Order: sequence, then C-alpha cells, then structure tokens
Amino acid sequence: MSQRSSNQKIRVLAVAIAVVAMAGCTRGITSTPGDAPNLEDWVANVRARPAPPLEPLPVMQQFETFEYAAQGLRDPFSTAWSTADASGLRPDPNRRKETLEQYPLDSLKMVGTIGSGSGLVGLVMAPDKVTYRVSAGAYMGQSDGRITDIQQDRVDLVELVPDGAGGWLERPAAVTLDQ
Repeated sequence: MSQRSSNQKIRVLAVAIAVVAMAGCTRGITSTPGDAPNLEDWVANVRARPAPPLEPLPVMQQFETFEYAAQGLRDPFSTAWSTADASGLRPDPNRRKETLEQYPLDSLKMVGTIGSGSGLVGLVMAPDKVTYRVSAGAYMGQSDGRITDIQQDRVDLVELVPDGAGGWLERPAAVTLDQ
C-alpha cells in the first residue's frame, strides 16, 4: 500500500465522521410538527399550577421615642462653665524652662547626692547619660514638677497636672535612687 492511498483513506474517514457528527447535531435542533403539542401542553400544565405561598412579612419592631430635654443644662464640653478658680494653681507661662523639664519624669534616674543636711544636692541622670545637679526649688519632668525636698535615697517633687475641668491639681511624685 502506498503512502498516497493511506492518506486518501484517512481523509475519507475524517469526512465521514464529520458528516455523521453534523447529522447528530442537527437532529436535536430541528423539531417535527408532532413535538410542538407536547411542549405547549407542558407549558400550559406549568402555568396552571397554583403559585407557592409567599412568606409573611416580618413584624416591624416598635421603638420607644426619646425626647431630648437637656437644652438648658450645662454643656459638659464647654470651658465657659469651668469650676477652676481664677486665682488658683496654674503653670507659670513666663518661667524659663530648665534642662531637665524636656524629659519625662520616668526617664530620669537619681544616681546619688552631694553634701549633707540642708545643703544636700541631688544628682540626676537624664536619658542622654548626662548627670545634673538639682536642689530644692528647681524644676524637672514635663508636668512642671517643682522639687520640694532632697533625701539620701530620693528627690521629692510636686507636679501640676490638669484636673479635666480647666483647672490644675498638685500631684506628689518622686525620683528614687537606683540600687
């Protein structure tokens, strides 16, 4: 058998398969006049069925109405009603800030003292590893902390903190000697 005759047989076989496949596809597409009544009967049968019942609508929940009647009361966010006394405590805005006031109080460490008795001077190390001498009346910390007393093991001070109502409160604090 030659190469040419085998190629021809393959072509003929391929064409035959394509014709059979096309015949199978067109058979489902075309309809005969006898198929239409069955389809029409089915559609009529489906339309004649009763519709399924609808779910009932959800019950609407009644909410209680609220009438705001506090228009004449004091506004809690207003500073006009501040309870702070005009002559009360407050930081001095004209006072020159000292070096140790730029650091938070918890970042300062007492490392010792110099002197004795009423002439006791405290040694405080800042986060930049520089040691400063402090005495009573000096300031340190970011809350206007004024040093009130220096002991062998601690530096006592009083800070001024806002009270939340426009005024200021004194809060005692201390920086202790690290052992």
